[in-house]
Amino acid sequence: MLKFTKMHGLGNDYVYMDAINQKIENRNELARIVSDRHFGIGADGLILICPSKIADFKMQMFNSDGSEAEMCGNGIRCVGKFVYDKKLTDKNIITIETLAGIKTLEMTVENEKISKVKVDMGEPIFIPKKIPVKSEETPVKNLKIKAEDKEFVFTCVSMGNPHSVTFIKQDIDNFDILKYGKLIEVNEAFPSKTNVEFINIIDDKTLKMRVWERGSGETLACGTGACAAAVSAVLNGYTSRKVTVKLLGGNLEIEWDEKDNHVYMTGSATEVFEGKINI
Repeated sequence: MLKFTKMHGLGNDYVYMDAINQKIENRNELARIVSDRHFGIGADGLILICPSKIADFKMQMFNSDGSEAEMCGNGIRCVGKFVYDKKLTDKNIITIETLAGIKTLEMTVENEKISKVKVDMGEPIFIPKKIPVKSEETPVKNLKIKAEDKEFVFTCVSMGNPHSVTFIKQDIDNFDILKYGKLIEVNEAFPSKTNVEFINIIDDKTLKMRVWERGSGETLACGTGACAAAVSAVLNGYTSRKVTVKLLGGNLEIEWDEKDNHVYMTGSATEVFEGKINI
């Protein structure tokens, strides 16, 4: 029997397990099993809290299809809440090792529980080979991709994982993200596939976003995607460096700091329920 906690950041939901105090095997297959919304717990993926030699904790993340992912902004906020609320730490500023590097979390405590988490997401990456994307342009701001009957122009950024951001005039509430998201994710321009963000510009401080996540499909929110969207909006001269990104699951506050070039994301982290599962 494995103990787990179901958590979400703005509806981007994951199953969380303590891999420090319990032995967890066959992790890719476990992610597929627990993520199934009909026969499992139901989630966008699995996140394991592991020991680290270089940070306070290590986050190991799997998509719902079992593939391992580098980072998740919404997911890492919940990691902070998990380790504090479960008393694995008593610090409200902690470091988390990820495949995208070490991230620093600054957590707000209310009634002895974490209510909000600010994450230093590090510097955005613009070099095509490091995103990765096939392009001769740096930064990549004019990547044209045709998907069935539409042509999109993408700005490509890595926030530790690959993102392709397109600004569209059509109201994204009525946009067929399933039709286009799944085609763009696997386009040959993206050697490691890509996360796809469809953006409406509300004003110079507000973006509205829907996201197609690599390996998971459309989700209610994506923290790294919101960061990539904010950075892309600044690169294209659409917004200021501090914006609110409105997602299906709620809002994130994103700031691309001009002084240190780091992107900071602030948002909620919510526990849904705890349980045990017999695999």
